[in-house]
Amino acid sequence: MTSPFFSVLLCTFNRAHLLPRALDSLLIQHETDWEALIIDDGSTDRTAEVVQPYLRQAPNLHYVQQENRGLALSRNAGARLAKGKFLTFLDSDDWFAPDHLATRRKVIEQHPCANFLHGGVQIIGDPYVADRENPAVRVHLDQCIIDATFVIRRRLFFRLGGFPALAYSAGNALFQRAVQAGVKPVKVNAPTYVYDRTTPDSICTIAAQGGIAAIEQFRKGAWPR
Repeated sequence: MTSPFFSVLLCTFNRAHLLPRALDSLLIQHETDWEALIIDDGSTDRTAEVVQPYLRQAPNLHYVQQENRGLALSRNAGARLAKGKFLTFLDSDDWFAPDHLATRRKVIEQHPCANFLHGGVQIIGDPYVADRENPAVRVHLDQCIIDATFVIRRRLFFRLGGFPALAYSAGNALFQRAVQAGVKPVKVNAPTYVYDRTTPDSICTIAAQGGIAAIEQFRKGAWPR
């Protein structure tokens, strides 16, 4: 069997009410050469029940349950199971425009040396997030590296060591690691990744309200929802 072009890693934690929107956006992609791994990071809601009809509908969807590890380590776990040439990401409270994967594949085919793409996002809601070094300071997302938009060749991802085990801004750390290794990330402008900033329990929102420690509280079920 040949490897799919994309492996989409969708990590989720207690987002049963939002998962259908994300999964539906996958199933209507113009690009069809993909697999998706749903990494359930210790959910205690109806996530497993919500996912089952999608698994029956789409054989290229795979569901993995694990104890809670946080987003960065969950993505790394999904990457180890992935078979695609390129890894990309979909947060469970966001969604793809129908041409999202197709536009990224076109960029890669036009730039055969491109091993790392980023960017191309439409923001729904508040465009300001907590600064990675000082969560009390808010910065505009235009100034940020948005890791959910990453498209990275799988072998490069492992060569860079994957995402560091950080509760917040692990994507920025991976991006900087890539640049330091001589990789030249390609910026994509087509805003086909839809980033929903209206979700009250998103990592960015929690960090802005309670700092990095609040993210750990949320993972343990101690953060108010």
